[in-house]
Amino acid sequence: MPQTIPFDNLLTRLIDESQDVVLLWQLGVLVACALVAWGAMRLAKPYLDNPESIWSAGRAGVRRVGFPLFMLLALLIGRDVAGLWLKSAHLLNLAVPLLLSLVGVRLVIYALRYVFEPRASLRLWERSFAWLIWGAFALHITGLLPRIHSAMEGLAFQSGTYRFSLLTLFQAGLVIMGAIVVALTLARLIESRLMSITQMNLSLRMALSKASRTVFLILGVLVALPAVGIDLTVLSVFGGAVGVGIGFGLQKVASNYISGFIILLDRSVRIGDLITVDNQYGKVSQINTRYTLLIALDGTETIVPNESLITHTVVNHSLSKPNVRVALPIQVSYASNLKQVEALMLEAAHEEGRVIHDDPDYLPKVLLREFADNGVSFELAVWIRDAGEGMNNLRSNLNWGIWRRFQEASIEIPFPQRVVHWAPSANLTLDNP
Repeated sequence: MPQTIPFDNLLTRLIDESQDVVLLWQLGVLVACALVAWGAMRLAKPYLDNPESIWSAGRAGVRRVGFPLFMLLALLIGRDVAGLWLKSAHLLNLAVPLLLSLVGVRLVIYALRYVFEPRASLRLWERSFAWLIWGAFALHITGLLPRIHSAMEGLAFQSGTYRFSLLTLFQAGLVIMGAIVVALTLARLIESRLMSITQMNLSLRMALSKASRTVFLILGVLVALPAVGIDLTVLSVFGGAVGVGIGFGLQKVASNYISGFIILLDRSVRIGDLITVDNQYGKVSQINTRYTLLIALDGTETIVPNESLITHTVVNHSLSKPNVRVALPIQVSYASNLKQVEALMLEAAHEEGRVIHDDPDYLPKVLLREFADNGVSFELAVWIRDAGEGMNNLRSNLNWGIWRRFQEASIEIPFPQRVVHWAPSANLTLDNP
């Protein structure tokens, strides 16, 4: 016969003693605990405002949960002290889960906002966690939580020698979600610390941060499952199935994941490099676990799987040096002074601030390419270090400078033309027959 669970309602207890003077004493204890929490926050304010004292994430978290947490600690002490002379402390007992749920809601929402980037779906997670925590609090103060606990424990199934109840699965889900949030929070803290170490290579910092996130996630799940009574040996069959899935359907995903770590470790492609891969040209803005994000000069974003950067030929325009060559074809008429043309083109190149002038190996040059049908073809070759700022604007500036100088020097830029020589035939007369 199942054991009867008593109906314990904190609200009915509080209502029963509402006319008692004990309630006033409990209100006084609550006010004193609130003053203690306020004073603790005032004392901690100089340390929280100092950016060099602790990490920024710690400061923001203490600001968010500091007051209810300090008040909860003071209330736990005050309740024990008040129990020495008060015959009941139902109001204090009600305030403890209320403050505890408030701390939980604020802490979970802050952790979600800190771990995940701001997005619309995050609001759904925040509301879900808030309703879950406040719902558990409401069931606790109304005395329904033990009854629901017993009902969920009664719904169970047997799998071999292990018994899985609805309560066990629910607790496992909550613990795993909490472990994942904690793991991602720790990984985010380590990532922020690694990114602040400017002496370390950026690719190595990215590789370490992503490796730490993976390790923390695995450890979080491995710690969470035994915490709710699930033996890890039960997952051996599941692990074998995952291995088969990776071997067949998920091999591309696994390949992209491993390729991402290889790219970060060998530093052949780094964040900020200008690369061309599979006819896609752009600047590397992100190297994620599955893909690399390229931003073209026109602003379009291209998602390139990491495996493509390993298996395809990649042209890295800024691997050893960020210098990029820009060539401008120019044609002038045969009647022009070619030496003057060369001098004016070099003058226009030296006027442009983005062109390299301080390195003798990358100085502007004028090349005479060919004697074409309509004129003499030249090429102005310049080098720049900031190809990410765009090349079309550089070409435009150089062309405008050359055009102005050619106009002032009366140098003609020819257009396609044909010269026809007409020789009259001996048998052809101009008179009509």
